[in-house]
Amino acid sequence: MSELSQGYQPTSSRLEDSSSSGDEDTDMHESEQYQQYGNQTRQEDLKQLDTGELEQPRGSAAPTQQLEDDNDLEWREETEEHSETRQQQDGNMKVVASHYNELKEAGRKERFKSRIFHMRNFNNWIKSQLISEYLKRIQENQRMGEPMRVLDMCCGKGGDLLKWEKAMITYLICTDIAEVSVEQCKKRYEDICRRAEKSKFPHKFEAEFFACDSTLVRLRERFKDPSLKLNLVSCQFAFHYSFESLTQAECMVRNAAECLQPGGFFIATMPDAYELMKRLRASSDGRSFGNEVYNIEFVCDTNPPPLFGAKYQFHLEGVVDCPEFLVHFPTLVKLCRKYGLKLDRKTTFADYYKENIEKGRGLLQRMNCLDTVYANRVGNDEQYAHLKRYMKGNSGRPYGSLTKCEWEAATIYLVCAFRKCKNTWDAQGKPVFEFDD
Repeated sequence: MSELSQGYQPTSSRLEDSSSSGDEDTDMHESEQYQQYGNQTRQEDLKQLDTGELEQPRGSAAPTQQLEDDNDLEWREETEEHSETRQQQDGNMKVVASHYNELKEAGRKERFKSRIFHMRNFNNWIKSQLISEYLKRIQENQRMGEPMRVLDMCCGKGGDLLKWEKAMITYLICTDIAEVSVEQCKKRYEDICRRAEKSKFPHKFEAEFFACDSTLVRLRERFKDPSLKLNLVSCQFAFHYSFESLTQAECMVRNAAECLQPGGFFIATMPDAYELMKRLRASSDGRSFGNEVYNIEFVCDTNPPPLFGAKYQFHLEGVVDCPEFLVHFPTLVKLCRKYGLKLDRKTTFADYYKENIEKGRGLLQRMNCLDTVYANRVGNDEQYAHLKRYMKGNSGRPYGSLTKCEWEAATIYLVCAFRKCKNTWDAQGKPVFEFDD
């Protein structure tokens, strides 16, 4: 068995800089990154967001609009201008839905041949650690036997179903914009249930499935029981699609928040906008960057990019090839607070790996997240050149690592979590959330 190196340590100074943003330095990091996010900051926009009046920046897909003061997302009457904008939004989301509907499910042999095989497993390990961390925190404050209810928002083909089964949850709601993906997710769930029936220690959880656009539709109205209270909402590698417009982002946040019990969590993984802009500024053409396995090309004004509708085309080998949008994180935090969600953590994948490697090392090996590399390979392959310093004096010992290209692709992402706060009600029947900061 190979000894795992303490993570990929890139030889490129640019990449070393890009993956070293500890939580303790978040304020300083974001202050510096505002300069990378454009030639001017968005502080004035954030002040407008505080007051409830946010003017949609130039280049955004949505028209100028007010951010509602109340907790109810108002569905606006469509003018001709709004109708045209909605058609653009529908067009982008149809592209996303079509892409994932048409994406064929590769077999195990085909996946193993992929140049991002280990990176995809690594990303899956990150998700496992994140889900485990927050389910444990919820369970610590639950009484024995209390139900554990989860919403998997943008569930895809059901890649996290086994995680939910192992976590012994009680009830699961799965929804996604791609109908084919939801059907495949449902079939996977049925397979899990059949296997559970044959097990000596069966655990079956109930589940419901439906296809819809979480950026435009109020999800609880589609629930079998709209009064259902959730413990956890998970949105993995999908939330950034909502930042096409303020309306869509607010709808997505509301869907994440409104059925969560106080003390429940909304967890997500998404591209780190600061990291993307940092790499863009360092690129040769100022429009695109990437390597052999991923590529990002911006199709919007990036000096500075708009808060919403900051569009780029993302290609990840054999997995993704569709438009995505930057998530301006301070704006997300403010939208979440409007619906009673307080930021609990924001951590890059690189730092989250460092934080979890000791307790998660065994799972990292079982999930085949790292390639096994011997000294003779290191000398001939620049993708593993970073391992040379580990192998001095230990030339016969194998190490585990991602390739340089895989690490560059994996470290564009971050994990984040928000906690649902308690609330009282004012004279108008509106919630007043109790933030402890």
